[in-house]
Amino acid sequence: MQLTFIDLNSWIFRIGDRTLLVDPWLVDPMVFYGIPFLFTAYHRQAPAFTPQTLPPIDAILLSQGLDDHCHIPTLERLDRSIPVLASPSAAKVARKLGYQQVQALSPWESYALGDVSVLAVPGASIQGQLENGYVLEDTRQRTRLYYEPHQFRPETGIAEKVGRVDVAIAPVIGQIFPLLGEVIMGPQQALALAQALRPQVYVPTTHGEINASGLLPKVIRSVGSLAEFEALLAQHCASTRLQTPAPGETLDLSALVKTA
Repeated sequence: MQLTFIDLNSWIFRIGDRTLLVDPWLVDPMVFYGIPFLFTAYHRQAPAFTPQTLPPIDAILLSQGLDDHCHIPTLERLDRSIPVLASPSAAKVARKLGYQQVQALSPWESYALGDVSVLAVPGASIQGQLENGYVLEDTRQRTRLYYEPHQFRPETGIAEKVGRVDVAIAPVIGQIFPLLGEVIMGPQQALALAQALRPQVYVPTTHGEINASGLLPKVIRSVGSLAEFEALLAQHCASTRLQTPAPGETLDLSALVKTA
């Protein structure tokens, strides 16, 4: 299993015999809801990949229909024949863009992609729409990865239904929005995730090297830090290792994850 961090929520997962492009944002800018004065973001440095320089992709995995997960300018530049696995809201966007193979997955629905099993699990509730996290399993090696870019929701029974995972990719530094509260989970909720799913490796997401402008960045408050979360892990969940790849860096987990 190899994980390449592109930036923010964007990843390339190499699991089993498949390569998945996750929540891709590869071209600038990113504008929320098509309203530049609300939120506009640019990469501080050019991403490690452009739509033209990506490796061969077996599927695109979209967790949410929001612009920072389902970035239309990026999706417009990718091959429409690539299969898309997505939350229902993101699947609607992919279909409108002309993608030929779109599989909408609601929570607890699964899909087989070669040697990789993709299970959608309950994710964040965005404007009344339940979005997705995912559990991906290499069915040959029996290794599993949990991906959630917003919030871990233990009340949905994820720990009971999923059990232990080998790798968790989820936020560590929280973001608090006015009136909405903690939209992106911080260190305490990340610790609850680690204690519930007991990953061998925890990899932060929903962070990166970006410049943001507009009304939203002025009122969003960050909570916690990587150092704080690492200290919490050492105190309460010492069996979990924190790995923090830089944008463009690839983690080879073969030496970090012990298989049964």
